[in-house]
Formats: sequence, structure tokens, C-alpha cells
Amino acid sequence: MFTKPLNTLLILMVTMPVMGWVTYKKKYRKIRGLYAVLGLSVTAYFLYELYVEVSEKGNLRFSSLPFGACLEIDMLGVFMALVYVMIGLLAAAYSMKYMERDTGLTEYYTLLLGMVAGMMGVTFAGDFFTLFVFWELMSLTSYALVAFRKERWAPIEAGFKYLIMSAAGGATILLAMSFLYGMTGTLNFADIATGLSGVVSTEWLYVTLTLIIVGFGVKAAIVPFHTWLPDAHPEAPAPISALLSGALVPTGAYALIRVLLLVFGSIQSVWQMTLLVFAVLTMFVGNLMALLQDDIKRLLAFSTIAQMGYILFGFSLASQQGLTGSLFHIMNHAIMKSLLFLCAGAFVHQVGTRDLRKLEGIRRTMPVTSLLLAIGAVAIAAIPPLNGFWSEWMIVLAGIEAEMLPFSALMIINILLSVAYYLRLIYVIVLKEPTPVSKKATAAPLSMLIPIIILAALCIIIGIYPGPFVALAQQAAKATLGL
Repeated sequence: MFTKPLNTLLILMVTMPVMGWVTYKKKYRKIRGLYAVLGLSVTAYFLYELYVEVSEKGNLRFSSLPFGACLEIDMLGVFMALVYVMIGLLAAAYSMKYMERDTGLTEYYTLLLGMVAGMMGVTFAGDFFTLFVFWELMSLTSYALVAFRKERWAPIEAGFKYLIMSAAGGATILLAMSFLYGMTGTLNFADIATGLSGVVSTEWLYVTLTLIIVGFGVKAAIVPFHTWLPDAHPEAPAPISALLSGALVPTGAYALIRVLLLVFGSIQSVWQMTLLVFAVLTMFVGNLMALLQDDIKRLLAFSTIAQMGYILFGFSLASQQGLTGSLFHIMNHAIMKSLLFLCAGAFVHQVGTRDLRKLEGIRRTMPVTSLLLAIGAVAIAAIPPLNGFWSEWMIVLAGIEAEMLPFSALMIINILLSVAYYLRLIYVIVLKEPTPVSKKATAAPLSMLIPIIILAALCIIIGIYPGPFVALAQQAAKATLGL
């Protein structure tokens, strides 16, 4: 019905309850995790096949869907889907040990697969109807995953706050869709763009633009629509925090730039300056708030907000260089932040606390995890030769090239702010004397360390040899601009 990768994910989601029944009968708890890992591996293979097909044939269109819905798959969609599946696969593998103390794992893996399927469907959508259906699938599954550990009040509160804000954002998108349908008589992206190309700018067009920015901006954690994120990320299980930060939040930014470039190209100068202002505000709030945190996962959550400011800055330039830098940073951020959240999850799994004051000196008892966390911290602070350096400075240089020197200067200031709190994080974890809590820690299980090691290796490999990854991001950027 759709494409092989998306079909595979939907089939996995529907059949996971069967694996739960097998687990119940055979008393082998890991069957569900193994099924998810195997299924996501197959999805990654099909996605590679799709990448080859798009590279050879160009954009692919699948229109034999109900209600006139369609899929439009270009290199941008494939690029984003690769990020989702990579992080989803590593999160599922990590979950097999991390979630072993929890109940309801059939539901957990079903929701995880549904969340990845929803994100992939959003990036493959060729019209607003398809996008909204998969947007809701992504949203509903992520609400439940944030509140998964329902035996405590904090996850329920965080999930409910996320639900209210995200539902408001979804309603805003739906209202914008109705306005666009009223103006053009269609929900297809390309047809809307054609219908609006000859329309004189009116107040209704600007109202619709505002609704689009607000609606997608909630999921993208753009300040001031970000307040759900610092609560949701810390309370979600660590692998879900990695997926939220590395994949779900950038999906909001993806949807925003896709719709703005396709539909609102005629008023680009208006939304471009608006996004620039939002980008600077987002990066400053994220970085300044991260400086004040003693909860390791909350610190990483605010860092995600700041990183979205960087990505939004590159997108707002609407140039090939800016889009390439932002897309490359989406990939790098997914790798770096997933690495950091999974390291933090390993600490929490072993000692049961997120408080940095209690985690001081944990390097003595968890040396491998602490070293891998230090690699992720150095990478995301844009210190060479790791991967974050290349993408963050590509965005800065794109701003200079676009004659946005003041905005590039503000981003440099923010990079320096991030260096401050990530160096503090390394100092606390690696250099300080152990506390009574950190002394009791034991090394993280190997099955949790393997996904972390893979992510750390990617930070190093991309940092030393960024060429192929930049080329992939550039292909996606060209597809976004129709080049």
C-alpha cells in the first residue's frame, strides 16, 4: 500500500502483540525486543533499496491511496527516514536490557515502532491529509511513551502536559489546512503551491502562515512553544528520550521547512526573518537554561532546544549551504544527543538518580560509559575533530555567506555557551571525587554499551571523514530546493 520500509514498520507494529502472546506462553521476555530489532534492521535494508531507487530515478510518487492521499518520496524524505530508523534500531537494542525491570513491554515496543512509522510517514507525505494522519500516529505513540512509567506521578504529568500542548499544535495545523483548502480546493502540496502562486498576499495568507509556524513549532520545540520538552525528555525512558530528541523534535522542523518552501515560497522574505528571530531566541533560551541544570537529563533536554535553534537558523536561510548544514546537523545531533541520553540512561539504570551532584566522579566505577559520554559532550560542543564541529560551523558560515553576519555572531556566542556546560558535565562525571552514590555503581551491561559505542564511533568517524555524510545532506538539500 505504501512503500516497503513504511509497510514493514506498520506490519511490525500490528504484529507485536502476537510476540507479546508468544512471550507470555514461552516465558522468554526478550522475544519482543529481538523482534523489534530484527524488524528495524529489515526496514533499514529496504530503506537503503529506496535510497538507491530515488538516486537513480528521482522523486517517487505513490498515489493509489484513499481520499486522494499520496506519498512523494525524494532524497530529503529518505535522508530523514534514515535518521529515524538508525536511532530507532539502536534505541530498541538498548531497551532490551534497560527496560527489563518494567512491565507492559509488548505495549512499549508496539508504541516505539508506531512512533518511528509515524515519523517516516510524515517525511514521505505528499499532501496535508497524509502528513496529518502520520503526524497523529507519531504524536499519540509518543504521548504514551513519555508517560510509560505510570507508577510515578512525574511521567504522567509530563505526558499530560505534552499531550495538551501537542494537541493544541495539531489543532492549529488542522485549522491552517482548512484555510489552505478553502483558498486552493486541494490539500496536495504541489497543487497548493500552484494555486497560491498567482494569489495576491492577503491577511488570510499571513494568518495561515502564522498557524503553520505555531503548529509545527510546538513539536519542533521552538521558543516560546518549547515548555513541554524539558519535562517530557527527563521523565521518558532513556531510549525514548533519545528518539524524542534525535528524531521526533527534528521532524517538527522538517515539516515546517518543507511546508514553508513548498507552499509559502511567494512570501519567503516574511517567514525567513520570522524564523531567524525564533532561531536566535530558541538557541539562547536553550543554552542559558542548560547552564542552570543539575538534572543530567533536563540539561540535555534544554540542550536539544538550543540545537533546534541552530537547525532552524540554517533552515531560515533557505540557501543550499544553509539547508545542507542544518540537515547534516540533524544527523549529527541525532547521533550525539542519542549517545548522551543513552549514557545518562546507563547511569540512571545503575544508580537510580539523574542528579549530577550525586553522579560526581562516577568515572571511577563506570569508566567506559563516562568516556563515551565525554566523547558525545565534546562532539556536541563543536570541538574538533568530532562531527558536531563540522555541521555547526557549516551553519555559521552559511549565515555569513547569506550576509546574516549578526545572526552568525549570535550563534557563535551560543556555541561558546554550550562549551561551558558540556565542559562542566565532563568535569562533574570524570574529574570530581566520587560520592557515596556513585561509588556504589557497577559497569553498564554490554547489551546497553554496544549501541552507545556505535554512536560514539559514528561521532569520531563522521568527524574525521565527513565527506560522504555532507554529500548525502547536500543531496537532501538540493531536493528540498528543487535543484
